[in-house]
Amino acid sequence: MKKLLLITLLSISLALFGCGEQPGAPGSITITVQQAEPGAPVKFGVPFPKGELHSPDHVRVLNSRGQEIASQKTSVTTWEPADGSIKWLWVFFFADESEEYSVEYGENVRQTVFTENPIVFKNNQRDNGFAEINTGPLFLRVNKGGSGFIDRVQYNPEMDGFGDEHLIASGIDARGTFLDLLDDAGVDTSRAVIHQHFIEKGSGPMHAILRVEGEYEYDRDDHENAPFVTYIHAYAGKPYVKVLHTITYTGIPDKSEPLDGRQHADIATQTERIISEEERSQDEGLTQPKDRISSMGFGLQYHLDGAKKVKAALRDGRWWEEGSTSYIEHDVNGEESISLFQTGPDPTRIPPVTTSDKDQRIDGFKALFEAGETTLEAEKAEGWISLSDDQWGVTIGLRNMMEEYPNEFVVDLDKNLMHAYTWSPNEVPMSFERANTVTEAGMTGNFARGITKTTELVLNFHSGSDSAEEVRRHANHILNPPVAHAGAEWYSNSGVYGTFAGTDHEFQSLERSATYKLQWMLFNQNWEPWYGMFDYGDFKNYYFNNNWVQWANNEPAMDYQWWLNFMRSGDAETYNMAKAMSRHTMDVDNTHWPRPNWYRGDTNRSLDWFEHEMQDEISPYVGIGRRHSMQQWTSKLSAHVWVQGWIASYYLDGYHRGLDVARLTGDYYVRRIFGDHGLTGRRLYLSVWSLSELYDATKEQVYLDELNDRVDRMLTLQARQGGRIAIDRYGYSQNYISHGLSKYQQMFDSPAVEQALIDNAHSLYNVGPLDHDMESYLSSIHPLLVGYDLTGNDKFFIEACERSRHLLVDELENPWEFYQTQGELAEALESVSNLPSAGEGPSFRGRNPIWTFSGGMRIYGWTHAFNVP
Repeated sequence: MKKLLLITLLSISLALFGCGEQPGAPGSITITVQQAEPGAPVKFGVPFPKGELHSPDHVRVLNSRGQEIASQKTSVTTWEPADGSIKWLWVFFFADESEEYSVEYGENVRQTVFTENPIVFKNNQRDNGFAEINTGPLFLRVNKGGSGFIDRVQYNPEMDGFGDEHLIASGIDARGTFLDLLDDAGVDTSRAVIHQHFIEKGSGPMHAILRVEGEYEYDRDDHENAPFVTYIHAYAGKPYVKVLHTITYTGIPDKSEPLDGRQHADIATQTERIISEEERSQDEGLTQPKDRISSMGFGLQYHLDGAKKVKAALRDGRWWEEGSTSYIEHDVNGEESISLFQTGPDPTRIPPVTTSDKDQRIDGFKALFEAGETTLEAEKAEGWISLSDDQWGVTIGLRNMMEEYPNEFVVDLDKNLMHAYTWSPNEVPMSFERANTVTEAGMTGNFARGITKTTELVLNFHSGSDSAEEVRRHANHILNPPVAHAGAEWYSNSGVYGTFAGTDHEFQSLERSATYKLQWMLFNQNWEPWYGMFDYGDFKNYYFNNNWVQWANNEPAMDYQWWLNFMRSGDAETYNMAKAMSRHTMDVDNTHWPRPNWYRGDTNRSLDWFEHEMQDEISPYVGIGRRHSMQQWTSKLSAHVWVQGWIASYYLDGYHRGLDVARLTGDYYVRRIFGDHGLTGRRLYLSVWSLSELYDATKEQVYLDELNDRVDRMLTLQARQGGRIAIDRYGYSQNYISHGLSKYQQMFDSPAVEQALIDNAHSLYNVGPLDHDMESYLSSIHPLLVGYDLTGNDKFFIEACERSRHLLVDELENPWEFYQTQGELAEALESVSNLPSAGEGPSFRGRNPIWTFSGGMRIYGWTHAFNVP
């Protein structure tokens, strides 16, 4: 039986890794686009094999009828230094009725169809400068010294120019966006100040991207300025914009004794001033909030006249159900304000947090529409509100309004203002204190200071006669955007992430170990639920005794696991989860501040450089991440930051912030704040993978120099360790090594690195890594496959198959939808898993294993995620 199983697994491996076909018809990539209404903007990243494409000018897009449509292309990165051809390309177009499109490319291919209404984009960076974007029906202006957001909006659907009569909205002085703090002295109201604005990569005649950098200033000296970054996306011929706005929390989270330069031993960068964790755990100030968020969000002044109408929508059914849309159309009749409010259980999410049990979901979600005496209530809001007169309308929408609660839209009819609150002033303030003083993972910390949060907003300007259904349809062009997919075979054969299989193959016993796990995690997200402003996008690690514990904080490259499976499947739900997790992990699970402002050289005064140099030094911890813990920001560790998914979001989704935050981590590696501690063990292995990805995306020498030195160190240590790269203390991190060095090898084709990978495979073949039981043992599968790929030696394949027998998952007795509760589904999943229990197979700890299939994606990352595909 064992021999038969081994032969079966060998066949699986050969099929998954050796049967790739050429990527579609020569010079053509089939792109499937889901949930796309005609006219909706479509943007996606597509990879190209080495040597296939040398210029974006040699690309065009055809619809399903074979007709060329207008498109915009941007070269993102190349195959350099191995080859100068394009590696990743961003493609943009507007959807028509097609569900499939073709991206044609080749030496003789030229675009012949262009937009009839190219965007006019002007960016004046002087001290009193401004930025202007004209899309045809829409004119936007952003001023330095203005609102800190959009200062002027003119709307003319006739697209024949703009005059004062077309003014539809304007900015609120220094309050276009805001982040107001609250402490014992009361509310400290922020003032938004823009420092500079830029034309961002990916801008062109059809899609323009304005990046705005600024700070919130406060009246009180004990409140530090808080940086913000805003990306404004505008579209040719369209009257709407997408806004991505990132705030930074710079308050003091609690009333604990100031550290005055003392550091936790686990993240110390010196030896003189070390915290006594025992003494720290006695400081009750850690559990008392200091600087809280009173409110934050966006504001505009509208310019509408005459009789007005408000349109919005709630969702019928329970909070976890898709439900149907219940439209609201309310005639304004003397009300001072109208609001749509969304909240949920325990908004601050400070433990203990109410969660569902294994048999029943909790209550506590509420969506409330209030207009004078009219009150409508549901559990879930759609996420948009519109105000119109007889001529024009203004719509504001928030993506993930329920999932990222508490949010609120308010129309102030007395002052002609519209606000979108991303933390509602009608909810308890957001606070960041610890739930208790229990030492966790060797420290009693609070690292909330310096976290960020990004919100996605749509602003749509339209005819006042548009129905609520029409308003919703256009808002969803941004709030529920199209999902484009190039096909698993194309992504795999491009070689950008190595070779992997799609989901449609005959070896479903392996495939179920991926599909069931992803479905299980999504089920729990919508069961527990894992929602809230600073929690949404994260999962928990361990499911013990029908209870989830410990936020994962992205270990190991958890968001990249979702991007990888999106490339394999094209599943829209997987894509949306990948986006949410990347955005959460780069914002909340990383350290962004304090750091000095960048010197841009955009002034004529040489004194500005010297004043810049007088800024406070960067915090040593900027760029490192959070360790898994009971709260999002209470633990930190040097090896806990993963850029792979962030860079994937940059490539696949065109999300600029993914690369921005990855650079922070690359700069942290360059600073080497932990000395040789950061150059050994899993810290070294992970840094090589991260720097390989970062250099590939940027081609910047500073990252290459750091990468080369770390690779040399890794190979030197391997020689001292008998051919084994990972020390047994970190045997579970085999994937970091094999993926990192494989990426390096892809770029540089180094004989020394190739031999190192082969020697490492021999070592893992000869002595399986059992130091962390199944975590380390199963993490060796990918290095063995790399060894086979480089040598063709069947023994590596056979041994990889032998170890993979634990990954097989039997089919559930019933369809997935049959299981209605968490408890039922967990029990069913364990019954079809072939993972060993404590004491079985190589496991020797004799305790409840942490690799159970009903657990989270942390251990799964080492055992399955980077092996199965």
